[in-house]
Amino acid sequence: MRPLTEQRILVTGATDGLGRYLAGELSAAGAAVIAHGRDAGRLRRLRTDLGAEVVRADLADLRQVDRLADEIGRSHDRLDVLVNNAGIGAGADPSRRAESADGIELRFAVNYLAGFHLTHKLLPLLRAPARIVNVASAGQEEIDFGDPQLRHGYGGMRAYMRSKLAQVMFTIDLADELRGTGVTVNALHPATFMDTTMVRESGREPASSVAEGGAATLRLITDADVDGVSGRYFNGTREAEPHPQALDPAARRRLRELSDELIAGALA
Repeated sequence: MRPLTEQRILVTGATDGLGRYLAGELSAAGAAVIAHGRDAGRLRRLRTDLGAEVVRADLADLRQVDRLADEIGRSHDRLDVLVNNAGIGAGADPSRRAESADGIELRFAVNYLAGFHLTHKLLPLLRAPARIVNVASAGQEEIDFGDPQLRHGYGGMRAYMRSKLAQVMFTIDLADELRGTGVTVNALHPATFMDTTMVRESGREPASSVAEGGAATLRLITDADVDGVSGRYFNGTREAEPHPQALDPAARRRLRELSDELIAGALA
């Protein structure tokens, strides 16, 4: 990888929690950070605090994801790292099912599908050596392709865990697609119940710090010891086995087909 002072890094969900920590650390190290968020006020504060470039989009709307990718493509000819960090938890009322602007189950839409689409749109900017880091979770539940949007038996945590497994499945698939290009993609569970707004709103007691999860994520963004490593899932800094469905090529193909279908329908 190039020295950090020569890198341009896009971090989604950069106005709070882990994303905010990553944007701060990377900016302090001299990287040119593009910080994404959906709240204009928070983005203004972030630009003031870090001097970072900021971009705004609601990832629950695939047309805004499209616009975000186009905006970045018009402004820049290269990205060195894409960090798909933005996400939402189980929700304050985990029994209430919600949908995105496109009529897609909200957690699947924001946590997985937006990053899937954004990554594919930005691939022309990610030229070797470059890295993609997907912030997933150890909480993973098998996707039922008979009811992928959980219209029956809904639970916020179930939806969250399925969206996080989808991220890992996407990571493995994309690594195969990018083999030999010099662009790597990995996923990680940064730390358990970090002290973030998402965790506090869920009613759980934080069990780790944002800095702990940040260190694990920064390793995948910056460290030379993961040069050339791709298609892996990490629990913190250790490589780990994801849910067995992530290792099933047929399941990954079904997820890819479903994702393409949902995106095509939303953007038609």
